[in-house]
Amino acid sequence: MILVTGATGTVGREVVRRLPAGLRVRIMAREPERITGAARTAEKVAGDHRAPRSLARALAGVRTAFLVTTDVAGDDDARFVRAARSAGVRRVVKLSAAAVLDPGADDVITRWQRANEELLRGSGMEWTLLRPRSFMSNTLSWAASVRSERVVRALYGTSANACVDPRDLAEVAVRVLTEEGHAGKAYTLTGPRAITAAEQTDQLGRLLGVPLRLEELSPEQARIALGARCPAPVVEALLRSAERQRAGAKAQVTDTVGEVTGRQAGTFRAWAEDHLEAFAPAVDGARVPDLAP
Repeated sequence: MILVTGATGTVGREVVRRLPAGLRVRIMAREPERITGAARTAEKVAGDHRAPRSLARALAGVRTAFLVTTDVAGDDDARFVRAARSAGVRRVVKLSAAAVLDPGADDVITRWQRANEELLRGSGMEWTLLRPRSFMSNTLSWAASVRSERVVRALYGTSANACVDPRDLAEVAVRVLTEEGHAGKAYTLTGPRAITAAEQTDQLGRLLGVPLRLEELSPEQARIALGARCPAPVVEALLRSAERQRAGAKAQVTDTVGEVTGRQAGTFRAWAEDHLEAFAPAVDGARVPDLAP
């Protein structure tokens, strides 16, 4: 039995879609009705890292688990690892982050991820760590301003990030969950090349058929924008992360996606082509490219 957590999130929902129908799969979410793309044979259960009984039920009979947590500085990983060990889980595949390898990264998010990795390595269970660079899908935060103003607003727009397509990350996760030979390994996952927000803006504009403008944010403007949706400690962590990106800490490319899946990692352009509807202006209730000059 394979258990997938975080099944309604960016990576988890892609993992769910890719797991073969013939496998015994259980999918845990706080709101199981929000799970999409699962095989008809998959079992959907309500579960919460902070509800021990629901977690124990979700882990019963599980051999391999995909662990995703999002409560920065929280103890969800510790709760899950204890419950998994008690349930006799053999292997845990953990979604972490590439920043854990950067000696210059000492923000609250990275410290939390490092602690979670150490917790899993000392659990006595088999483990595999997935350490992606930023997701290409993070650019969806630009969608509203692209649709309404043809503007992308970004901090340090000429700094490069070897961002990865979440679908590639999910395919790696499925391989690790369903194959042997990945225990005790940590995979750093990137796209095929580092790309800047300025380049992404240009590519989006060309695909949409409209000129898009990149508006550079100051750190204070970025702090205000991030503060509208993130707690203050997370905001400061993201700002420090952007500083590291400006210094070149996120430009290194790996071929891990290719090594694990047998095919090259997808480009930002390919991701954008498949998600162009999100950036296109709405016309008569539908999103279509606006080809006006």
